[in-house]
Amino acid sequence: MRKYILILAALNTIAGVRAQDTFSIAAVDTVTGEVGSAGASCLNLFLFGQPDPGFIAQQLPGVGSINCQALYLAANQDEAMARLQAGDASDEVLAWMLANDAQNNPQARQYGVARLDGSGGADAAGFTGSQCLSYAEHRTGPNYAIQGNILLGPEILDNMEQNFLNTQGTLADKLMAALQGANVVGADTRCATNGTSSLFAFLEVAQPTDAFNQPSLSLGVRLWYQEGEPIDSLQLLYDAWNLSTGLPAAAAAQPLQLSPNPASEQLVVYAAGTSPSTSMLFDANGRCVPLTAQARAGRLEWDVSGLAPGLYSVVVDRQGTRAAARFVKE
Repeated sequence: MRKYILILAALNTIAGVRAQDTFSIAAVDTVTGEVGSAGASCLNLFLFGQPDPGFIAQQLPGVGSINCQALYLAANQDEAMARLQAGDASDEVLAWMLANDAQNNPQARQYGVARLDGSGGADAAGFTGSQCLSYAEHRTGPNYAIQGNILLGPEILDNMEQNFLNTQGTLADKLMAALQGANVVGADTRCATNGTSSLFAFLEVAQPTDAFNQPSLSLGVRLWYQEGEPIDSLQLLYDAWNLSTGLPAAAAAQPLQLSPNPASEQLVVYAAGTSPSTSMLFDANGRCVPLTAQARAGRLEWDVSGLAPGLYSVVVDRQGTRAAARFVKE
């Protein structure tokens, strides 16, 4: 059964975000047919009234993925997707975009495109306009495009590329690892004084059978200043998603059982085996919720009556083994 998780509400049309967005990767998997993206930036989405950290990325299931950043414009993103839908190769998509920019300002944009070519292979292309803020550049390979601007330096892109290439596992595993390559204070130089790489981060992967704008995996974190590292928070959400979908063998061996779920007053987490040593609770934005669990033999008890309704993740560490699960607060 396909599991669909949407951590943050999708936005249908974004017309007014005018900001230099920072580092991202678009990639495809020629074996599974998956297409996906990951990225982060020091743009404060709260000030822009923007609920969706993944707004710069679009996936066309079974076809490809496009990231549109720097001076982001929704009209250009829509046209890029139309070209991908029409069957253009990655470099053809970018050539069309440069010749048909909706504001006749292509040198202020940055794009990354990765596409399944329909015959078992892939192609990818990137573009960095001359007006993108330094350090700005891109990297491409057979099935991926990595791009960034306002970066600490070329090492951010180099680290992302090496992590993507050297990580074994699913496309989602490789995208998350690539993002961890940019988990450096000031990777987006605007966040250097905040002590973080960025203020928001996202990870999206669409299966070939997914509907457009409904990727099977869609995780996002947007934080206010001084609230922590978004990439670390995204990693925790991704770990929780992985464990709760039952994919890793370790998850099956060390399950978490939550009751009741949905919960309204009290949540009991049954941790098989040894008693948990540490536990954490995260909201849908990846922020740690300051609630303390009462630890008893083989279980944790949380008073969740004061939580706002929504989706939450419980992460429990037991002697170095991490387990996680999600619950809904009514």
